[in-house]
Amino acid sequence: MKLKDQVSIVTGGAQGIGRSIAEGLAREGAIVVLSDINQEQAQKAADEIKEKFKVETMAIVGNVAKYEDCEKIINQVLDKFSKINILINNAGITRDNLLMRMTDAEWDSVLGVNLKGVFNCTKAVSRHMLKARNGRIVNIASVVGLMGNAGQANYSASKGGVIALTKTCAREFASRGVLVNAIAPGFIRTAMTDALSDDVKKKLSDQIPLGRLGEADDVAKAAVFLCGEDSSYITGHVISVNGGMYM
Repeated sequence: MKLKDQVSIVTGGAQGIGRSIAEGLAREGAIVVLSDINQEQAQKAADEIKEKFKVETMAIVGNVAKYEDCEKIINQVLDKFSKINILINNAGITRDNLLMRMTDAEWDSVLGVNLKGVFNCTKAVSRHMLKARNGRIVNIASVVGLMGNAGQANYSASKGGVIALTKTCAREFASRGVLVNAIAPGFIRTAMTDALSDDVKKKLSDQIPLGRLGEADDVAKAAVFLCGEDSSYITGHVISVNGGMYM
């Protein structure tokens, strides 16, 4: 197992892409800490992953938009495991609207979780990782952070910011052996996309050269790769997992 006994934190890890990444890390032997705003869902996911993969897990409630919550998450993990090897900044929300109709609240809430949340968690863990001269940080961006998307000015801006933040942190942390990369998923099958009509799904698939939506496990495999030794000479990079939708 490539990540045996590595301590990992996955924000927004209770469901969707975050849950798949957590399972991917556990499959490779990592200790998995699931952070989420929903304690019940996080605990349920942690218990199921522990049972399925026979690894140690932990569930912590926290809002990544608040620095004090991120600091609390990091401190709780260090108190229990004495180290943090991997941080997956996955937590994210959407509040879609056309720009001319978008409210301050819709803009601020998305930027607060999706971009400031990455800043908060990265800042909170950075002192430990830099001191240890070891660490992997993987930020979940989005294809729309590269190409934009009508009705998602806030989401696109937040994910574009995540990509720029990733590259800056990679430059700042490289001399201490901490690698920082991002993954930009395209349209991935989740509970949200499952609720779309067949007609909408077909229109989405028609935009993708591979002709289908991706699976959460496709993103998880990329994340596991970036956390392992096979990616030890990769930092500041954005892996596009989008079926060729944007090249």
